[in-house]
Amino acid sequence: MQNLEPLLIFITVADMGSFTLAADRLGIQKGRASTAVRKLEEEVGVRLLHRTTRSVQLTEDGRVFHARARDLLADVDDLHSMFAGDRVALRGRLRVDLPTEVARTTIVPALPDFMATHPELELELSSTDRQVDLVQEGFDCVLRLGPIGDERLIARPLGKLRIVNAASPAYLSRHGVPQSLGDLQRQEHRTIHFETTLGGRPFGWEYPDGESYATLQLPGALHVNSAQTYEAAAVAGLGLIQAPLLGIGRYLESGALVEILPDFRRRSLAVSLVVAHRRNLSRRVRAFMKWIEKVLAPYLE
Repeated sequence: MQNLEPLLIFITVADMGSFTLAADRLGIQKGRASTAVRKLEEEVGVRLLHRTTRSVQLTEDGRVFHARARDLLADVDDLHSMFAGDRVALRGRLRVDLPTEVARTTIVPALPDFMATHPELELELSSTDRQVDLVQEGFDCVLRLGPIGDERLIARPLGKLRIVNAASPAYLSRHGVPQSLGDLQRQEHRTIHFETTLGGRPFGWEYPDGESYATLQLPGALHVNSAQTYEAAAVAGLGLIQAPLLGIGRYLESGALVEILPDFRRRSLAVSLVVAHRRNLSRRVRAFMKWIEKVLAPYLE
């Protein structure tokens, strides 16, 4: 490959789903973009894009090539600036995934300072409560709560989020305020079930049991897969929840929720920054990881 321009054109076309839009962004003629991608396909020996009159989409081979091409351009950019340190601004695109509640309550409110510090950086921010596939979905970095479960990934532990038991005043007025684990059953308490995938087995009500933890299966008619819905359901008086203090702290302060059974809290939730198995991280990723670690520090044990 004589130069990296065809890679840049291909990546831009794939990201924007259009030769016309990609050409406009790059400031080149549409024909030049089309020719560059066609020659790139001939050179690598596979079709990278599905072309129709309405859209342009990556083929399966194109997805793999796209991910590697983006990594290559990022490495080249880092190579050019590796001895410049902070003198060279961060450029390019950074794709990250965050748990929805952490993003909404903590990370997004702090983003203006980060974006102002790095005005040439383009951030793609995904917020979801499922475990994304870093490699297949092309994420540079994700913030993950709980166990990692994939030995191929590299995790940097940041600390642990405190979990609290809570319910609304209206709910507690109907069922009573439990003072012990036995009260949960005697007073016929109900829980709101949180499941990352609906239809799965509920996690159960977790509590400390000596040096370990055990679970108590409580009844509950509502199953949710969103942290915001989980909290909203508790505020609405639909049952008990076990949620990170980071997310529901404002409800406890306002009185919309009340903490219960403080001596029987669920185990704290591990927080990690996770990247794919790469030997060297780009300056963009390193800068973002350093920043997010600082933002989360006050909320971690």
